Amino acid sequence: MCELLAPAGDMEALKAALLYGADAVYMGGPQLQLRAKRAAFDENTLREAICLVHAAGKKAYIAVNCYAYNDEVSRVGDYAKFLYDAGADACIVADIGLLCAIKEAVPELEVHVSTQANCQNYRSARAYHDLGAARVVLAREMSMDQIAELRAKTPKDLMIETFVHGAMCMSYSGRCIISSFLAGRSGNRGECAQPCRWNYVLQEEKRPGEYFPIQEDELGTQILSSHDLCMIEYLDQLKAAGVDSFKIEGRMKTAYYVATVVNAYRRCMDKTADLDFCKAELSCAKHRPYSTGFYFGELKHGHSNDAIDVFDCMFSAKVLGWEDGMLTVQQRSPFAVGDTLETIARAGETGYLHIESLQNEDGEYQDRAPHPMQVLRIPCDIPMVEGEFLRKRVAK
Repeated sequence: MCELLAPAGDMEALKAALLYGADAVYMGGPQLQLRAKRAAFDENTLREAICLVHAAGKKAYIAVNCYAYNDEVSRVGDYAKFLYDAGADACIVADIGLLCAIKEAVPELEVHVSTQANCQNYRSARAYHDLGAARVVLAREMSMDQIAELRAKTPKDLMIETFVHGAMCMSYSGRCIISSFLAGRSGNRGECAQPCRWNYVLQEEKRPGEYFPIQEDELGTQILSSHDLCMIEYLDQLKAAGVDSFKIEGRMKTAYYVATVVNAYRRCMDKTADLDFCKAELSCAKHRPYSTGFYFGELKHGHSNDAIDVFDCMFSAKVLGWEDGMLTVQQRSPFAVGDTLETIARAGETGYLHIESLQNEDGEYQDRAPHPMQVLRIPCDIPMVEGEFLRKRVAK
């Protein structure tokens, strides 16, 4: 059975990943990870997070995937010891020097080679295995056939992980310097400004000040921005090619996004919902147009307006509890009496909640829920558990 590996940029997303069916989560700690500012757990919250993961019978992988400077190398051994003591099931490493330093300091700590290491041939995979790596996260530029060949020519105890869903960096396996050049913020140090999502125009050398749109429409142009990856239709083929773990991108994404995507892949993998249902679920979270990346050869898609998010639903509320037909929620986007909200169905079909009344914490009734994070009570005959999510269809 393949592993479903989910992102956890914060505690809320981590809990969502566990509730909606992830087998393992990956997160960043206080050092050397590529989402340094917005998606990092400190030492105390990292320990707490790992305990939650293990209490659910799942695994926790910690990203240590920056490329280290000289003055950082000496600290890696102590950090590895901290991670092992905290209960990390593995750390994810891109820098070959850090891999060696971690295995020297804590041989028992499992190491996974990050996709940033660009591993895309069997000799590289063997070399990482010889250095002590238990898993390689393959370069996203590999085709299905290339993955199958790599699997056939590598040790059987070396696990293979690939991304199946989420945003794709326009650069080679994410190793981009555009942000450093334009904004002084290194993508390889967790500070990417995402300049590939910016709008660009052309300026002809002899016509300074005259700007020409590369492609023109009412939404602008993003010529560098990649489509999102979506491989939900091809999981069986990836498994047949030898993939052991299906990875979802998104440590900067919301808990609602994590819940929606993890649930769709979980239900597809477990065959508890048909493919059309699962694909429709993926349209309920904000995303760029979907593609299959490089899995079937060279990446083929247009670049016009790829940075424009599309979605069928808005995240309306998070469930805080349910008792005796009354649901307590925390509002995340506006809804009102008369609206119909949907559940993210972990089993069976989508549940529908028609809002007949809204009551605030003081027991007062109100017609609308316009205030973010407001706690409200709603009559509801659908039993729900803490941490589930409600959404609202977007008018087309």
